[in-house]
Amino acid sequence: MIAQHGHAVGTASFQFTATNQGYESTSLVKVTMQGLDYALSKTEQLSPANQLEHVQLSAIVNGEAVNVVAAPDAAQFLLNISASGKSSTTRLAAHPGAVFLADFDPGALETLLALAVLQNNRDLWVILPKNAGSIEPVQLATYADQQGTLDGQPITVHHLVATIAGANTDLFSGPENQLLQAELPEEGFALVRKGFVLTPPAKPVAPLEGLAPSAPGI
Repeated sequence: MIAQHGHAVGTASFQFTATNQGYESTSLVKVTMQGLDYALSKTEQLSPANQLEHVQLSAIVNGEAVNVVAAPDAAQFLLNISASGKSSTTRLAAHPGAVFLADFDPGALETLLALAVLQNNRDLWVILPKNAGSIEPVQLATYADQQGTLDGQPITVHHLVATIAGANTDLFSGPENQLLQAELPEEGFALVRKGFVLTPPAKPVAPLEGLAPSAPGI
């Protein structure tokens, strides 16, 4: 569920499928609320070490089509974005521990958690497909475990805070490193896994002044 201030405004789902080359990751997102009508479909190819090899993204943001294709290219990461009738190509610095992070994408956050375990919370990056695209370092801080229930059963909840471009995202994961909840930097937004309840609930994360996105959506 995607919620704002505790009220459902959309849904998100993701799936990882093992392939001969690693994993295929798919994400679907739908948000319908005042000021934002957003639908996203994303397919990624990941290596066995969860490293990004190819991304195909299609989205509709308030009636505007957005398409993104991205892949490593030699020592860089090539990002092709088509939006509002314009196309752009951006070459970003390549980092093995990079995650392609669109708004409200639980699959990307699940991949970030997996990479964090493999890389001991170090040398993590996110590719942000806003405007012409950018790559930003991720700082992960570990906090004390919390408690919750999943499908009515008690579960130990790990708590991490990811700082990206000055904004914090609270990540709550289970014993098997599965994403349970994320408190997003946009004001009051959260992703909550079906059947999960954090006890006590996390407080919504307010945006830092000047860092809130002008229009959530990609």
